[in-house]
Amino acid sequence: MTHAQAADRFTADFERTTWHDQALWFVRQKRDRMAYSLPEWEQLRELASQIKNHALSNLDTYLEEFERNAQANGVQVHWAANAQEHNEIVLKILRKHGSSRLVKSKSMLTEECHLNPYLIRNGVEVVDTDLGERIIQLIDEPPSHIVMPAIHLKKEDVGDIFHKHLDTPAGASDPQFLAETARQHLRKHFVAADAALSGVNFAIAETGGFVVCTNEGNADLGVTLAPVHIASMGIEKIIPKLEHLGVFTRLLTRSATGQLMTAYTSHFHKPRPGQELHIVIVDNGRIEQLGRPDFRASLKCIRCGACMNTCPVYRRSGGHSYDYTVPGPIGSILSPNVDLKKHSTLPFASTLCGSCSDVCPVKIDIHVQLYKWRQIINEQKATPVGKRIGMKGLAKVLSRPKLYARLGKAARRVLASTPYSLSHNGTINPWAIARELPDPPKQSFREWYAQNAK
Repeated sequence: MTHAQAADRFTADFERTTWHDQALWFVRQKRDRMAYSLPEWEQLRELASQIKNHALSNLDTYLEEFERNAQANGVQVHWAANAQEHNEIVLKILRKHGSSRLVKSKSMLTEECHLNPYLIRNGVEVVDTDLGERIIQLIDEPPSHIVMPAIHLKKEDVGDIFHKHLDTPAGASDPQFLAETARQHLRKHFVAADAALSGVNFAIAETGGFVVCTNEGNADLGVTLAPVHIASMGIEKIIPKLEHLGVFTRLLTRSATGQLMTAYTSHFHKPRPGQELHIVIVDNGRIEQLGRPDFRASLKCIRCGACMNTCPVYRRSGGHSYDYTVPGPIGSILSPNVDLKKHSTLPFASTLCGSCSDVCPVKIDIHVQLYKWRQIINEQKATPVGKRIGMKGLAKVLSRPKLYARLGKAARRVLASTPYSLSHNGTINPWAIARELPDPPKQSFREWYAQNAK
């Protein structure tokens, strides 16, 4: 199914689509306020970008340094070439300890590896402890956003889910009540778990330690109570020195949710007495992306989700329309690297407005990479035949100003005769409104500026 086909299902509910758009734009506005409050914001972005560039250019060196220092701290380090190896390593650790109940904090890498269904098939009870992740786990849905996995659901939806699965009163939708219900529900799982798994936001080569950022404290509860802590880490999470960490923590949460910092920024260096600490370092296609000069910068991503919150296409089409673990603009860059044919429509799910690049805290040129993927996809004829023909025709029209002007006049005449009765879900067809627009100016802005600017 293409992105456009999947998006049709989401946009069919006009009210929900509008609400989703406004909710994400609200987060984007919070991000802007936080960014503008820091005079050094752009300097931080540039510094973070250069640190990541350096780390990616010396990835082998820093990963080996991290392994040495982590092992010296008593951490058991494992390497996984792909998702299958990652899942097998996690299962092997659990079976070694006879663990059958696992609590997980948020980890997009485990979503990417499809760890949950793998463990469940092998007799392990897996409970996601992030509130949003737990909500969608109850209804067997993937996350629709990397920071706010249940952003596509309203509080009334959550109330219905909790009524069905947690026996709350029908119609209960007060956020405080629902959060307290989830807290009580998860507490027994924290106590009963015999293993815990977390993600990794940043791994520091210099110390062999890693950092997990959460707002709910669920990662700390899980790994503190369980006798086994497993951390899943993509190879791109490495940063060289501890002094670099503050750059990224200042950028991450301001970009993600418009907060000063996460409520919990937890540092892990060694297992506590009586506990085992394992870290699984995963490639799963990242080295291949690193070897693509036009796309290696996508590995700088710190998973803040800012590009999703600002993207007009993502906000209106929903995360599930992307059919990939990481949706939105950054996911549309990463996904063709995984399966070009399956995800060939995603780089086209963008206006190329550049807003994603403008808000990226590590200055990834997202819209440029989307454009470059389009060229590759067209060269490999991975787009549908109809779309290729249409794009060639459009290219001819856009390259001929006189033809474009004539077709524009013809289109306005057609739209002027379109009746207002043509509507979608009871709303006025936006194309019909075009007949109320004035004719375009005879002189382009560029021409006017050339004549009048001094």
